[in-house]
Amino acid sequence: MASLPTVLVTGAGGRTGSIVYKKLKERSDQYVARGLVRTQESKEKIGGAEDVFVGDIRDAESIIPAVQGIDTLIILTSAVPKMKPGFDPSQGGRPEFYYEDGAFPEQVDWIGQKNQIDAAMASGVKQIVLVGSMGGTNPDHPLNRLGNGNILIWKRKAEQYLADSGIPYTIIRAGGLLDKDGGIRELLVGKDDELLQTDTKTIPRADVAEVCIQALQYEEAKFKAFDLASKPEGTGTPTKDFKALFSQITARF
Repeated sequence: MASLPTVLVTGAGGRTGSIVYKKLKERSDQYVARGLVRTQESKEKIGGAEDVFVGDIRDAESIIPAVQGIDTLIILTSAVPKMKPGFDPSQGGRPEFYYEDGAFPEQVDWIGQKNQIDAAMASGVKQIVLVGSMGGTNPDHPLNRLGNGNILIWKRKAEQYLADSGIPYTIIRAGGLLDKDGGIRELLVGKDDELLQTDTKTIPRADVAEVCIQALQYEEAKFKAFDLASKPEGTGTPTKDFKALFSQITARF
């Protein structure tokens, strides 16, 4: 009997990564789950199991133990801007954001993701799923201005590095993430930020997590990059056929 594939989720302490990790654990008849988090505190938060490794993606050496022997890598790490204290919504104006020292998108979304891709290549993985963001075709996108981080530009650079690596990849550029139930909406795929021109540009985190795992099951998901959003709840038909969803995608980047 063939052994089950081992799947590592990085950013497993995050809001979307923790859902992917949990879904993999629930499918223990299909996958051996592993998680990578940055702190012991994050590890405890998602259950503290022995299959959760603590490491810093900016330090290539520290993530090697987590990556050794895996079959697939799902990358869900991302820089997170913080709001400057003192913002009072009642006074109008806009909140200001900043990144902590060492946690800028260049360090997390570019160097950190490159370190993960390199480690996975050295380990001989068969597929890498990378979750990015819509908006990357527009250098002037407002997200790039947050904390002067140029987050979408650095994410895009990591995506290009993965696409050029030769490893089978699936690049998911998610729309605005919602903390809503998954599995009850019709999912939409697109390319080059076309979905941003429509009124369907958001998606539940749980649906993004499901697409990450479904991408491991179908050849149609490999060597593909796509935008992902959903129709509003109650419109359209909930997506169940992921092979058909992936088959709609033609773009390699």
